[in-house]
Amino acid sequence: MTINLEQIIQVAVAAIGAYLAALWLSLILWTYRDIRGRSRDWLTHLMAVVLVAFFNLPGLVLYFILRPGETLAQSYERSLEEEAMLRELQGEMACPTCKRRVEADFLICPNCRTRLKQPCPHCQHPLSLKWEACPYCGQGVAVPQS
Repeated sequence: MTINLEQIIQVAVAAIGAYLAALWLSLILWTYRDIRGRSRDWLTHLMAVVLVAFFNLPGLVLYFILRPGETLAQSYERSLEEEAMLRELQGEMACPTCKRRVEADFLICPNCRTRLKQPCPHCQHPLSLKWEACPYCGQGVAVPQS
C-alpha cells in the first residue's frame, strides 16, 4: 500500500478544516454562554451570536469591545453592596441572624423570629436586651441571661 503526497494533503486539509469548524462552533457557543450571563435581552443574545458566527475571530474581537463590562451576577452583587452601604449610612437596622431589614422599634424579627429587643415592663417602650434601665421611664429592667 502506497501513500502518495495527494492523500497526505487531503488528510491534512480535512484535519485543519475539522479543527477550524470546531473552533468556529466553540466560539459561537462560548459567545452565547457569555452574553447570557451579561444580558437578559434576547435580541442582544442573538446579535452577539450572529456577529461571531458571520465574522468569526474579527467578530469575537468586536464582541469583546461591545459586550457589557460586568455580568448579571456582578451587577446584582454590586447593587447588594450599594444597598448595604446605604442602609448603614441611613442607620437602618438589620437582624443579626437573617440580616434582613428591621425597624428600630421591632421586638422580634418578623422573618426569623429572633428576639431583638424587650418591652419595658412599666411603659412598654422597646429596650435593647443589654440595657439595665429604661431611658423613657427610669424603671429598672432585668437583663436576660444569654
